[in-house]
Amino acid sequence: MAVPFFEMSYALGEGARADLLKRWDAVLAHGRFINGPEVSELESALAAFLGVDHVVACSNGSDALVMALRAAGVGPGDEVVVPAFTFFATGGAVARTGATPVFADIDPMTFNLDPASAASKVTARTKAVLPVHLYGRPAPIGELRTAVSAAAEQCSSAPPLILEDAAQAVAAVSEEGPCGGLGFAAGFSCFPTKNLGACGDAGFVTTNDEGVAEHLRRIKEHGGGRQYFHDEVGFNFRHDTLQAAALLSRLPQLPVWNAARSETAAAYTEGLQALGCSSTAGPLRTPESVPGHVWHQYVLRVPEHRDALQAFLADRGIGSAVYYPLPLHLQPCFAHLGGKVGDLPGCEQAAAEVLALPIYPGVGELQRAEVLAGLGAFLEELDATP
Repeated sequence: MAVPFFEMSYALGEGARADLLKRWDAVLAHGRFINGPEVSELESALAAFLGVDHVVACSNGSDALVMALRAAGVGPGDEVVVPAFTFFATGGAVARTGATPVFADIDPMTFNLDPASAASKVTARTKAVLPVHLYGRPAPIGELRTAVSAAAEQCSSAPPLILEDAAQAVAAVSEEGPCGGLGFAAGFSCFPTKNLGACGDAGFVTTNDEGVAEHLRRIKEHGGGRQYFHDEVGFNFRHDTLQAAALLSRLPQLPVWNAARSETAAAYTEGLQALGCSSTAGPLRTPESVPGHVWHQYVLRVPEHRDALQAFLADRGIGSAVYYPLPLHLQPCFAHLGGKVGDLPGCEQAAAEVLALPIYPGVGELQRAEVLAGLGAFLEELDATP
């Protein structure tokens, strides 16, 4: 049985398709394809669902991060501490504001920004810290805030603002509260492969501050509070009404879909434990399960033979992916910042070892069994190799 790494049929069944087309037909009828009534309806629905005060819908998750940074006053001359092991947009958004991304290491168990490493990167120019809730696991925001605030005090500077990259963490909840409501603002992505995916590009920003929300609304509309009047130079980051309608159609299903992801994660972990693997031992290291994790990805560590395992699974028709093969501090576009191999060993080791397994909601019992059979066969082949 082939098990693709990702496919969309789980979200396009007969009933779901009918509801989506009904909502799109309403948009075609009123014709407000940008900033139509569905956009504000989506913002209200997301705020209630996530437990945050304000949601500002926008063009995509990368632009959502730029909006959050701009609303925080980040610009040329500022530094923003970010993990180097993340999707490019985390560091790219900082560069797009004219500020400098400062790359820090990760906790090897969680893949999230390490508070001690982040604190070591704080200088008098540090305006913000941008942790990522990577793979859907909440980052330790409280720990980070304490660590970087203490470091800023040593520099005689103000505590850095905490912004959240929650692109992979819609509906994730930490001990401190819902992801997206833990800092100054947070950027979310609704790229089609995300837990709450649109039918194209879409994103949103969350905040619990009304003044920040109003600023975000101006930023995404060319910096103007009124048409043709502009308080600052903003962006065209408006939200597509058709995508808002699609997300409204899918939002009620998100708890069911996230529960399916959790079920698959638990089955993978149980199956791998039966093969002698755990989060700390064995040739395949499982991710930790913690409360509030929404399992955007299920990512193994493969200390040896990662590429061989990926090829082996592909030969059996099982998809997998490497998120991410090269840390940001080693990317060519950031070479001018002076990063080199050995600077951030946790990020570099993760890039060499990670492999994500299929975990979209369409993965059922049969597909999970096929994936585990493939992993087991690979381990048997390893044991048989002299």
